Amino acid sequence: MPDKNKSTSLSMNALNEIPTPNADPQHITALVKDDGRVSGYQLSDGSILDKPEAVELAKQGGIAGVGISNRKGNEYLKSLPDGTENNNLSNLPSITH
Repeated sequence: MPDKNKSTSLSMNALNEIPTPNADPQHITALVKDDGRVSGYQLSDGSILDKPEAVELAKQGGIAGVGISNRKGNEYLKSLPDGTENNNLSNLPSITH
């Protein structure tokens, strides 16, 4: 059986920044995809933000449950590891916009 704490700490190390959510943060409810690639996020208030807007809002504490990672110079959001798979961003529904 895998060590959940070890995998959680490894996942946390993959994040460049873990913002502290403000008092009333949004939550990501769906991924916006274009041609199968994530291009943005739908928030709990129904708004849709592209990746850079969502990253900026998360940095300001406006989105809960996410950290910021970087791939090839592009920042994007990742779920904070909590040992539960069903709330991971990759398990959220997808919409096209």
